[in-house]
Amino acid sequence: MTYAYIRVSSNSQNVDRQLLEIDKYNLPKENIFIDYQSGKNFERKNYKKLKSILQKGDLIIIKSIDRLGRDYKMITDEWRELTKVLEVHINVIDMPLLNTNAYPESLMGTFISDL
Repeated sequence: MTYAYIRVSSNSQNVDRQLLEIDKYNLPKENIFIDYQSGKNFERKNYKKLKSILQKGDLIIIKSIDRLGRDYKMITDEWRELTKVLEVHINVIDMPLLNTNAYPESLMGTFISDL
């Protein structure tokens, strides 16, 4: 299953730029999870909901890596949990190198996940 995650830091910020990119993937509305909350931690209602339904082999699409989290350690720790523990793929639209689904079940895919 393919999902998208969108985050802006507050209700006053606009999600349109991210939605325009996500719309290119023709996902059903129920597969798009949006949070209007700071990226200081992962205690975000819709992100937690998304994680609770993920299954091995699923794909999460995000516009840019900073939509996942705010600092390097936080992002890399979460990336590791998603790709190694939950065994899901991630596609970061703004960074094509960070598309673990581009080379599934290969050395290259493993290498990208480990980045």
